[in-house]
Amino acid sequence: MKIVMLGAPGAGKGTQADKIAEKYNIPHISTGDIFRSNIKAGTELGKKAKSFIDQGLLVPDEVTIGMLLDRIHEADCENGYILDGFPRTIPQAESLTAALKENGEAIDFALDVEVPDANIVNRMAGRRACLKCGATYHTEFAAPKKEGICDKCGSELVLRDDDKPETVQKRLEVYHEQTHPLIDYYKKKGVLHAIDGTLSMETVFKNIVDILGA
Repeated sequence: MKIVMLGAPGAGKGTQADKIAEKYNIPHISTGDIFRSNIKAGTELGKKAKSFIDQGLLVPDEVTIGMLLDRIHEADCENGYILDGFPRTIPQAESLTAALKENGEAIDFALDVEVPDANIVNRMAGRRACLKCGATYHTEFAAPKKEGICDKCGSELVLRDDDKPETVQKRLEVYHEQTHPLIDYYKKKGVLHAIDGTLSMETVFKNIVDILGA
């Protein structure tokens, strides 16, 4: 079961990917995690990625895809995987399709978690993060026991720059320009499934399970 998660930043696709991974016992793979593990391990691709990241540049597609292909051929991906944050553009999707085709494989499901922009801006504005231990909260949906304080380590929680309304709006613009065309791409492949992401987390997950099968 090879799954691509689609949806704007803040649509909740990462949360759903975690739940899918747990239910179906397949890994949730995000490009950020792949970059971090390759850089930490000092792989050739990791060194290349780091040289771009250190300059504040985007990591080229061929480096990202090289890392991704290494990752999806590890033993824990034998029964499938969930890709989150990749592909982001049509060229990336085409490269992924071609690479999988060489092994007689293909993406089985592209799950598009749909949430209107206005909802996302409001959602993200409620996010709070602990910069010390990495825990995340939401003022409305997953509030800490004590306002502004991390439950896990007691540090102060902050609204990250990434989650501020003006930044979120810019990220949404980039998403619509670059990533939204992937919806048509996977629709043409016959694997796209749209999910209403405005429903409760449990309902969204139930609807995903209905699509994937028990």
